[in-house]
Amino acid sequence: MRVLVVAAPLPGHLAPLLPLAHALWDSGHEVLLATGGESLPSGGAGPLPFIDVARNLRVGRLAVRSLAAHPVTARAQLAGRGGDAGLRSLFAPMNEELTDALMTVAEQWRPDVVVHEPMGVAGALAAARHDVPVVLHENGLLDGLATTRALLDSRPLQRAGARWGLRGVPAPAVVLTIAPASLVGARDALAVRPMWLPGGTPPPAWLLEPSVRPRLLVLRGGGPGRTVVQTSAVRVVRDGEGPDCELVLVRPSGRLARGLGGAVRSVGRVTPAELLPACAAVLHAGNSAHVLSALAAGVPQLALPGPGDRRRNAMLVQARGAGIGGPVTGEALRRLVHDGELAAAAREVRSEIEAMPPPQSRVDVVAALA
Repeated sequence: MRVLVVAAPLPGHLAPLLPLAHALWDSGHEVLLATGGESLPSGGAGPLPFIDVARNLRVGRLAVRSLAAHPVTARAQLAGRGGDAGLRSLFAPMNEELTDALMTVAEQWRPDVVVHEPMGVAGALAAARHDVPVVLHENGLLDGLATTRALLDSRPLQRAGARWGLRGVPAPAVVLTIAPASLVGARDALAVRPMWLPGGTPPPAWLLEPSVRPRLLVLRGGGPGRTVVQTSAVRVVRDGEGPDCELVLVRPSGRLARGLGGAVRSVGRVTPAELLPACAAVLHAGNSAHVLSALAAGVPQLALPGPGDRRRNAMLVQARGAGIGGPVTGEALRRLVHDGELAAAAREVRSEIEAMPPPQSRVDVVAALA
């Protein structure tokens, strides 16, 4: 069986699909990753072949064009309140530009199944053109079916489909969700455990040793405010507003790194899954990979509301009681360290995630479609 795996060419979009892709590969199936840009993780995808379908796509240019054409929607999206309109403003034109390349790939490689993430709906167009069944694989906390429908109903994707003679796109044959039901509610989808492949460098030896003070892991975000969480946490701790703790910054900016010392230390490019077991809590900018990594480790978290889906992610964590959705303050850090209810809720979600079927168990479901 040949499986084409499609993801938007942005950081983090492909990574949640890679465990299933590797499970398919390890079971003897052929797999081809179709994405581009910065979507591949730092450690690459191992033996899986990869084709860049976004070689001529300039995401920054698309974002500027969207801002100019829809300034109100763009501002709402930057505040995390853009909704479907915000999603369409960037991802609809992006997928329109990906469509022709994916049509060519599907024509030449002839997949038996296409697996795509919700913001990679150009994969659904290519599958429809060649009458290939589709697996929609969620890669975050957004409702994958709703996101896919919103994008396919947009003018750019309708236009792209019409160019290739499509008068509609069939619903996916299978939907896979990595979102814990207690966080997002029940979905008409098959659950698959969220996992991330190891990459980067090993944790430093000092992080594996016991600490007298609780360690708070502070991850680096993406986008315009990538260092906001780290700079805010350092300020709170150095001003004595928070608890007596040790901050561990992941890849701090050069200026921030030059002033470290005392209760603030840093590590390089290490995956959160390898760092979280040594830490009492984690602070991050709200992206779904960081939310799910913390939940999978059973660690309380502070998720800063931000652009795109990050505000919603933060609010879901807070509503579940497994963390805090809000700014970095001394009171918030004290709650992360001392609030036993936050820790208990995080451990409950960890048990829920551990009970979700692993990617390997869904290989037969995908193979049955071919």
